[in-house]
Amino acid sequence: MKDLITAAEMLTKEDVTSLILLAKKRKKLTWDAIAQGIGLSPVFTHSACMGMNAMPADKAAALVAFLDLPAEAQDVLEEYPTKIWEQAVPTDPCIYRLYEIVGVYGPTMKALIQEEFGNGIMSAIDFDMVISRVPSPKGDRVKVEMSGKFLAYANW
Repeated sequence: MKDLITAAEMLTKEDVTSLILLAKKRKKLTWDAIAQGIGLSPVFTHSACMGMNAMPADKAAALVAFLDLPAEAQDVLEEYPTKIWEQAVPTDPCIYRLYEIVGVYGPTMKALIQEEFGNGIMSAIDFDMVISRVPSPKGDRVKVEMSGKFLAYANW
């Protein structure tokens, strides 16, 4: 019967995400604190914890230790993700507004990128993002900076 898989060995990305969120809440941590604790950016840390990116082995081990997760969670954190959106149009107000920004300004961004760099795309694989607060007399502003490697389309 040693071929039987235990429940712990069957953890899914969704299971590990739930464990992470529970540990974060119990320990009263911010994403920034978790990211600092394992030596990654808050953006990548959150994305990987939500199952949208694979963590390097050393960072997955550090997260498991930092949050006191089951050892089996490390393998799951290292797995390549299958990125699936559950809704065509998001209903969460913050995510919807970001979706709206891409819908309204996506063609503009594409046109300006292609004028500056040529026919190609901005990589979301070789990618950095920083989210920060900018004080303003009219109310604080959210600043989102994205930096992705330009990838030219191949001319076949």
